Amino acid sequence: MDKNLQGIEYLQQGNYEKAIQMFTEAIEENPTDAVAYVNFANVLISVGEPQRAEQFLKRAIEIDEKASAAYYSYGNLYFNQEKYDEAASMFEKALAIGPESNDLYYMLGMCFINLGRNELSLPYLQRSMELDESDIEARFQYALALARSGVYDGAIEQLEKVTLGAPDHADAFYNLGVAYAAHEEDAGKALACFEKALAIQPGHSLAGNGKKLMESALAEEKE
Repeated sequence: MDKNLQGIEYLQQGNYEKAIQMFTEAIEENPTDAVAYVNFANVLISVGEPQRAEQFLKRAIEIDEKASAAYYSYGNLYFNQEKYDEAASMFEKALAIGPESNDLYYMLGMCFINLGRNELSLPYLQRSMELDESDIEARFQYALALARSGVYDGAIEQLEKVTLGAPDHADAFYNLGVAYAAHEEDAGKALACFEKALAIQPGHSLAGNGKKLMESALAEEKE
């Protein structure tokens, strides 16, 4: 088997020592293979050595300035360091080179959310979801972005899909409850969502507060 592929398997298994061995051998056998440098950098990012990882990513780009994976890994490195502007720049370079991927669009969207640019996050999160409709987290983040933009009907639609696809997603039930309460003014539906969130995560304080508010609202309606 190709040593890069072997290394990736070890990395996915969490066997960093063997992954490093495979990527080291891949580089030694072909020192102009940009992929091996990117893979080695990904191991270093995983074990918390961003400075060494950056050296390998720079080398990969020197070898192949069209190495999309290098820019993507660079973006992850910056994102982990909360350097969201720099991360977005790297992800955009990766996207310009291609191919497009669900993960790439998702990370770009999350960069803009962390930069407080919710309006810019929307198309990237939407595209991420379109590329992989089974990606629950992309759909959830897209729903939150819609809610922040005041598109409540769309947010509710997406959150309902999240709860169907991930019935143990406490935060989705909580946010769906908030949307039912604020947008539809339906205290009963909101209360049911807060109770589901608490059943999944008993310590969910926000859902607990929401439950109390909805119970009070329903009690007032009966008076």
